This record gives sequence, C-alpha cells and structure tokens, in this order.
Amino acid sequence: MQAILGKWSEEVYVVFRFMMGFMIGCHGVQKVFGLLDGEGPAKGLFLVAGVMETLGGPLVMAGLFTSPIALLLSGEMAVAYWMVHVPKGGFFPLLNGGDTAILFCFVFLYIAAAGPGPWALNRR
Repeated sequence: MQAILGKWSEEVYVVFRFMMGFMIGCHGVQKVFGLLDGEGPAKGLFLVAGVMETLGGPLVMAGLFTSPIALLLSGEMAVAYWMVHVPKGGFFPLLNGGDTAILFCFVFLYIAAAGPGPWALNRR
C-alpha cells in the first residue's frame, strides 16, 4: 500500500527539515538574545547551546552542512535532556518537561541520517 502523500515525500521532507531548523533556531534566539519571550541572555552552557541552535537552525533550513549540523544538534538535545530535564523530575519526559528536547533529539538524528533532501544548498 502506498503512503497517502507518497508521491510528494521529498517535498514534504524538505518542509519538515525547514520547519525543524526554524523551530530550533527560534529556541536559540530566545537563549542568546532573550527574544521571543526569553529570559535574557544565557550564560555558560546555555549560551553555548543557544549559539549552536541560532547558527545551526538556519543551516539546517537552507540544507547546508545538514547531516553534521543535525547530528550536533541531536547530541545537544540529548545532553539537554539528561543535564536539565532529568534532574527536574526523573526519567519520564511527561514528568520532567523534556518532551521537546527528546523530540528534537530524534528529529535531528533522523535528519542527520536522511541528509538534506532535494532542495538544499549542498546540492547546488
């Protein structure tokens, strides 16, 4: 049985990659600049994470160095989960507020494995 959007799978993947890059970039801007209802400029490891997200998001959106950047972001989200969320409320994401970190971790792991897709600056 063919998927409902099977013939548009490449286009849907590009939109997926673009939106995930946009979302992580927004989180970075929030940390680094205090925009988008952020709490102000981050310090220490939060600043490092914010810079990675602020720069990595647009690169993933554009499809430039997609696989290595996505792998780096996936690892960052795994570290965020274990260092920030697990100490807050234990292992389970529903209890410790780490749903987004886990989701981003596996989304960017998938993007790292799948590569940039058809509409990417790497392809030009």
